[in-house]
Amino acid sequence: MRELCLLVVIMCSSLLAHSEKLVVGLAGNAYVTNGQGGAEITDDGVEHWNNAETVISVYFYLQQPTSTDLSLYATGDSEIKVSYGDESFKVRLKSDDFTEVHVGKINVSEAGYVRVDLQGVSKKSETFGEVKDLLLDNVTCESNYINNGFSNYFGRRGPSVHLGYTLPEGDTEWFYNEVTVPEDGEIMGSYYMADGFGEGYFGMQYNSPTERRILFSVWSPFDTEDPNLIPDEQKIKMLRRGKDVHIGEFGNEGSGGQSYLNYPWKAGETYKFLMQVRPDGKGNTVYTAYFYATDDKEWRLIASFLRPQTETWYKHAHSFLENFAPEQGYLSRKVFFGNQWARSKDGKWTRLNEARFTHDATAKAQVRLDYQGGQTDDNRFYLKMGGFFNENVPMGTKFYSEPTGKEPEIDFEALEKL
Repeated sequence: MRELCLLVVIMCSSLLAHSEKLVVGLAGNAYVTNGQGGAEITDDGVEHWNNAETVISVYFYLQQPTSTDLSLYATGDSEIKVSYGDESFKVRLKSDDFTEVHVGKINVSEAGYVRVDLQGVSKKSETFGEVKDLLLDNVTCESNYINNGFSNYFGRRGPSVHLGYTLPEGDTEWFYNEVTVPEDGEIMGSYYMADGFGEGYFGMQYNSPTERRILFSVWSPFDTEDPNLIPDEQKIKMLRRGKDVHIGEFGNEGSGGQSYLNYPWKAGETYKFLMQVRPDGKGNTVYTAYFYATDDKEWRLIASFLRPQTETWYKHAHSFLENFAPEQGYLSRKVFFGNQWARSKDGKWTRLNEARFTHDATAKAQVRLDYQGGQTDDNRFYLKMGGFFNENVPMGTKFYSEPTGKEPEIDFEALEKL
């Protein structure tokens, strides 16, 4: 809590230092929302802007209704249109150097996210110009946006959100979860993670227009961002591999063993995930992931990995939702998780009905407020993030489902033969 308060104080102090003028940098707060390819958002703001069909949208949050004068810190030789809601302004850029260009006055009638759009009208050179900042005069209320004290990359990705499930007492060996991505939450660049555990994660990704994955990864006990630095005795070792499954390594978020199956999962369909964590009795732990291919009506082995120098049963059962494509951070993602079960090392199934909501550093710093979780009318949990919606859920909120349903019917001997 002290860390959160300090971050918010730093953010607000930086705003007041501009004499009530908000400086909303486009590097962290702008997106190309139409005509992708006609402009780029870089760490210097908007660059390579050459398409009149391209729309650049800038987002920021105001804590109260307000009236403000807009300006741009920009360079160029062109005419552009700046829009807020039903209001639009024609703005002339005519400078080889960055300068402050007045846009006009807008009235924000209620607290929440504000979107300002930029679009080119005509130009006398190859581009419409470059824009670093959106400036707002005489704003006396508090505001939230990606500022100089926070990473543009992670800020534009948006806040990651998580559900932590309460496991029963004793040693848990298996965790079962069902995942459904609704059509309105199916966004490229998303990871819908179903079966997380203390040393890794297992879920579905939407990687590109032609590729979707079932991804399972386990961190090495050796702390590094570069898998090439992991000593042989601390590397993740593959024990079993499913049909058509790619095996490799990953880095840049810790390092370890990675596996994935290219599988065309569909929005609206429910998919089953089953994860096993079991110590091998020799000071290591074996992690095995199974995915139920709904379209084929069969369980599929993804992989079985051995993590050395680790002796644990299933800990920290969780799910999460994240965006790994910063340019897609203006779109909302959503996922449903239902019918969670834990199975003990002795074979006893327990229905899980409690989940705790948490989020990442982006949300903790309050530079993005578009994060949410909850329970549904049909006895599932959900997560939602991105898209600059206004309703959020406090860190640590607990959600409950009814402890109903039958335990999963799984032939464990058949799984061993996959």
